[in-house]
Amino acid sequence: MYFNILPNIAYDQKPISFPFSESDYIVAKNFFRRYKLNDDIFSQAVYFKKYAIEDGERPDTIAKKVYGNPYYDWVILLTNNVINAQYDWPLSGYDLAQVIESNFDDPYSEIRHYEIREDIGTYTKGLRVDKTFYDGQHKLNIGGSIITKNGNEIASPVTIADYYHYENEKKREIYLLREKYFRGFVADFRKQNLYKDSKDFVSKRLKQTGWLFWQKNTQKFFLGFVELSCQFWFA
Repeated sequence: MYFNILPNIAYDQKPISFPFSESDYIVAKNFFRRYKLNDDIFSQAVYFKKYAIEDGERPDTIAKKVYGNPYYDWVILLTNNVINAQYDWPLSGYDLAQVIESNFDDPYSEIRHYEIREDIGTYTKGLRVDKTFYDGQHKLNIGGSIITKNGNEIASPVTIADYYHYENEKKREIYLLREKYFRGFVADFRKQNLYKDSKDFVSKRLKQTGWLFWQKNTQKFFLGFVELSCQFWFA
């Protein structure tokens, strides 16, 4: 459905050989048109609601559940600015395990980095530290008192599997356009993908670009130059 809405563009496939040569054009979808929402629109709770993607759910299954049609999966991807669903959409638990196990020898034991467990002293939760910090001792100001703690008391090791699981979980929270605004959004998207009158305009669903525009305007320039030259020489 998304690709049916996108307008077409005719582009020149033949190298330029002479200003007035014929050109062969290929018609394709205009993927250069990008409909992007401003990030601050998600703060408008009236338009969107938060949704937690369940394990194994896909854009089309959510579209079927929420909008009654799996072919509106592009609305979910578009309103969440998802460019590549392969990387921007959470993997199922099974698929995630397959990815990390095929790329790392021992992802469940190999330490990727260390993180501060919780806010303490001048350290904030989630701050990444190295093994030297983890193995060392550190003086902390806690409520005006200076205490000494081992690094392994305030930081925890994060395995490769832990890290990828955490990153995958962050992708589960998305925003869904509320049903009452859904039809209006689709109608506006269709309208925005109609071409307006321009130098490349052929129809509301097609524009032709590349060599044709240069060719037409070169002809106009050449004829104008000839006319001007004649006026100059015969004046």
